[in-house]
Amino acid sequence: MLRAFAEIVLAESPGPVLDVGCGPGALTAELAGQGLDIRGIDLSPRMVELARAAHPELRFAVGSMAALDAGNGELGGLLAHFVTQHTPPDQLPAVFAGFHRTLAGGGHLLLGTHLGADEHLRPEQGYGGHPVSYEWWLLPADHIVGLLTAAGFEIRARLDQPNPSHPDRSFAYLLARKDG
Repeated sequence: MLRAFAEIVLAESPGPVLDVGCGPGALTAELAGQGLDIRGIDLSPRMVELARAAHPELRFAVGSMAALDAGNGELGGLLAHFVTQHTPPDQLPAVFAGFHRTLAGGGHLLLGTHLGADEHLRPEQGYGGHPVSYEWWLLPADHIVGLLTAAGFEIRARLDQPNPSHPDRSFAYLLARKDG
């Protein structure tokens, strides 16, 4: 889906791209390598520090997807790769409205997310057994599609994948477009 996203943005909605929740910048760098003018933001100063160290040629900043600093219609694309599940469901409409606001007409959003049946999780250990403090809200795919549609997006593609570790959960990639 990342390659398709890059190709569509370059062909249909050229302009800067924002990677929200960029973490250490691996996907930001991958998309830059595919020709996108991309920058990343993450809530964690440590993640931004790691991203800057690993990819000094790219731009990274501390920022929140709930309060995007991009101007109205500034972006050709926006990547939200497995980050929105950390947002309380009642805040998702405002987050998706912010995504829509910052995209230019014809701009594209690629959203990757974990899915579930309205589950609220508070893991105590992350990868490698490290202690963590964050929350997950796992929502049904149709609910997320409805929120994106209500925010003004047209869903252009959807890819659902099973989660081998949790048969009652899955993953989804949603490619959405802002009219214009």
